[in-house]
Amino acid sequence: MSADVLIALCTCPDAAVGGRIAEALVGEGLAACVNTLPGITSVYLWKGEVQRDAEVLLLIKTTQARLPELTGRVRQLHPYELPEVIAVPVSGGLPDYIQWVITCTSPDA
Repeated sequence: MSADVLIALCTCPDAAVGGRIAEALVGEGLAACVNTLPGITSVYLWKGEVQRDAEVLLLIKTTQARLPELTGRVRQLHPYELPEVIAVPVSGGLPDYIQWVITCTSPDA
């Protein structure tokens, strides 16, 4: 059961953008919960140059079945040319919480 649940990571330029994306994903049933972590610094290579930016990190709780639609929605809402969406499987956790994520993101919910 927990193998169906994912945590998707997404960086955003600021809290306002992160909040809008988080609310859309939860409101549309693509995520059960999104945690917004402020105060991160991202160092990355973009168009041949090393960049350093203050960002906000979203921890998005979703399921494998909803990931394609979630990824598409992030692309629509995100201001970056290439937004980060990386999903990692959840290997365990409180069974009731895992079931809650599955229930909240079910297309029938």
